Amino acid sequence: MTDPATSGDQRIPPSAGSDRILVVNAGSSSLKLRVLDAHDAVVGSEDLPAPRGSTEVAAIATAIAGFGALRAVGHRIVHGGTRYRGPVLVDDIVEADLRALTDLAPLHQPKSLAAMAAVTSILPDVPAVACFDTAFHAGMPPSATTYAIPTEWRQRWALRKYGFHGLSHAYASRRAAEMVGGRLADLRIVTCHLGAGASLAAIRGGRSVDTTMGFTPLDGLVMATRSGSIDPGLLLWLESHVGMPAAEIASTLENRSGLLGLAGSADMRDILAAEADGNEAAILAIGVYLHRLRGAIASMVASLGGLDVLVFTGGVGENAPAIRERAAAGLSFLGVAVDSTHNARARGDGEISAAGAAVRTLVIVAREDLEIAREVRTLTRE
Repeated sequence: MTDPATSGDQRIPPSAGSDRILVVNAGSSSLKLRVLDAHDAVVGSEDLPAPRGSTEVAAIATAIAGFGALRAVGHRIVHGGTRYRGPVLVDDIVEADLRALTDLAPLHQPKSLAAMAAVTSILPDVPAVACFDTAFHAGMPPSATTYAIPTEWRQRWALRKYGFHGLSHAYASRRAAEMVGGRLADLRIVTCHLGAGASLAAIRGGRSVDTTMGFTPLDGLVMATRSGSIDPGLLLWLESHVGMPAAEIASTLENRSGLLGLAGSADMRDILAAEADGNEAAILAIGVYLHRLRGAIASMVASLGGLDVLVFTGGVGENAPAIRERAAAGLSFLGVAVDSTHNARARGDGEISAAGAAVRTLVIVAREDLEIAREVRTLTRE
């Protein structure tokens, strides 16, 4: 796996006997590198610009050289399609398969693959493992994954609900079980990953049984710049009656919709501040966001047949107590109740349930790096 921008003299020799895992998480504009030791302590950390050329790759090489010995590299990959239902060692065939899925996650897949190519050029002899956001949802029942479209379409093009943010949902559910002192196998959990991208997962017995994102990461909740679920008839109308090109529709739904389209900002902090000042667009944006969020949580609970634990994670889930409290306020019929003081003071992992609430409500810091390192160790265990 080579690229003209990442080839050259940046190669770092392999390190034998190390127990440390390098986790590579490529975002829209940044690249997060984390090194975890055998006890899951972060012993190396660097946030860099996403790799686009030799300058960024040189910076990555410098950072990696300072990390010392590494056992393996784990890459967060958004889409694994139907083939990859768990972590896999990367080779040329795997890379080609993942490139073929780019159209299904155009905002994410290219950046992850660019990061993979850059790091592999620097560490060519260190095992690289792809860890997938879709894998956690791969075992959902057919009733949850199947679209009501012709069988020919579904089989020919693998059209189904895939689900995303699986690495975050998997970690959050395990951490939730630890925090409430229960067995994961016995718990019904809804995890709310609320960030720039947002999705929910219904988890029973440690497995995802339903989720809000679908064939692509565009589906489901209102997000920072993505629309979330929308009537497909509306899109067909724009195409047939307005003559709007499909490319313009796709770009608008991905990049100029969601909170940005409603309120003119993609930053929840700015929108909440504007709402408090009486800004009508911000008031509408928060109203739409919460309406969709509450309804989706209730839908996940219906898939589970009840609820034991509700989890908020991700940038908004961890840092917007007003969103947590107002979402919970509309879910009292499910047994959800939040203590206002605990909620306002929550920092890091913590419980925010009101006394006597039937459902335990938690805030959990998103740690995809821990989930990736866990999967890498499982796959590369000698």
